[in-house]
Amino acid sequence: MKVVPIGIWGGYPKANGATSSFLVKHDGFHCLVDCGSGVLASLQNHIALEALDAVVISHYHADHIADIGSLQYSRLINFYLGQPSPVLPIYGHDKDLEHFEKLSYKERTVGVAIQETDIVQIGPFEVSFCETTHPVYCLAMKFQVDGRSVTFTADTEWRDELVAFAKGTDLLVSEANLYEEHLGKAPGHMAGSEAGKLAQLADVKQLVLTHLPLHGDARDILQAAKAVFEGPAELAEVDKTYELYA
Repeated sequence: MKVVPIGIWGGYPKANGATSSFLVKHDGFHCLVDCGSGVLASLQNHIALEALDAVVISHYHADHIADIGSLQYSRLINFYLGQPSPVLPIYGHDKDLEHFEKLSYKERTVGVAIQETDIVQIGPFEVSFCETTHPVYCLAMKFQVDGRSVTFTADTEWRDELVAFAKGTDLLVSEANLYEEHLGKAPGHMAGSEAGKLAQLADVKQLVLTHLPLHGDARDILQAAKAVFEGPAELAEVDKTYELYA
């Protein structure tokens, strides 16, 4: 299994960047985790859009779904050109029916409902979910294949349940949107120290921080995480490939 950061920013992207999104690959299957601003442009540095096999959406804030419409248009345009791709499944929760129904588009994409109790087979991956603490309903997710796993916290404040959910995962991709001085002042997000605490308590093998703020120096967030987590930790790096071997 390979995990590639497509974007790393929270809220909106920096120039020539994209909001937090990841490509998860295994045996020729390509699954995109979240699809916010700038993601489609960045994704095409790795695969053609028609090569995408599935999308999983954590929640319906704009920085996680802004490029869904453009992705749907890409499938429609190929259809009009006589080069139809298979219908693309887009997995998302149906707690917000208005947004969920928009995942299905002109028989080019189809929304597939998920919830925190589900274990879903998406291509080669067994994917499970955990509700997070965010202003809207949001799902963390874990991808497992061949005895290896990657866990994405999605957007969340500290939540005890995430410790058990992420337990022993090979790669923890944790949001870390807050500097320590903002801890507890911004709902729905964690600081670096909390991401490090989660990684330490869950005994993960590697920590990667994402959904980074656009102000300040994100290396301060990394240092706060490293002060708590004893294993390897780094800021997510766009286009870097994290390989998880069986």
